[in-house]
Amino acid sequence: MAHGKKYNQAAALVEEGKSYDLETAMDLLTKTAFTSFDASAEAHIRLGIDPRHADQMVRGIVVLPHGTGKKVRVIVFAQGEKAQEALRAGADEVGGEDLAKKIEAGFLDFDITLATPDMMGVVGRLGRILGRRGLMPNPKSGTITFDLERAIGEVKGGRVEFKVDKAGIIHTPFGKASFAPQQLGENLAALVDAVNRARPSSTKGHYFKSLTVAATMGPGIRVDVPAVLASATA
Repeated sequence: MAHGKKYNQAAALVEEGKSYDLETAMDLLTKTAFTSFDASAEAHIRLGIDPRHADQMVRGIVVLPHGTGKKVRVIVFAQGEKAQEALRAGADEVGGEDLAKKIEAGFLDFDITLATPDMMGVVGRLGRILGRRGLMPNPKSGTITFDLERAIGEVKGGRVEFKVDKAGIIHTPFGKASFAPQQLGENLAALVDAVNRARPSSTKGHYFKSLTVAATMGPGIRVDVPAVLASATA
């Protein structure tokens, strides 16, 4: 595949096959972002697991210390005092039956759906609409909860959900190219630490096979995983 001039100029800054320490890699990421918009900083983590086996599925949640740089639109299914709590916490839309009907009519201008457990009877019928878009509340991701103030604070403050794909790779953003390299490094360290903690007990051999970061549309930069883990525990 032929790349454009800007990509080639950015790629020339990265030494092929080299694994960089955390600080150098984050500095390179900011320098290789060439898009006219504020590119996302993306992490691609290849794991030594077999995702075909349920006991080796890796998924989890991490709250990035410096956020994602993205404005997150949150809707909440709640009623009574919990609806008021959600509004005070900064939810963009709160409701019950009325919100469900609005979604059925085509409203999808949001990024995260939260719900209190008692509202899942209403939310359940939206499974076909929300499920295929990855917007269905799920207890494993912490999006079904009575603690709405905490959940909304985390989601708007930089919570990221990660999940391994069929090839055994986690793809997830961890900030913006406009962040300071130190902020990106601290976010990446938090992400890698969370993935490490989610390691299945049935995993054998090397868990982390590789870690590559890149700005959107930019060249991949290999990062030394032990250095990132050391930074996370420092």
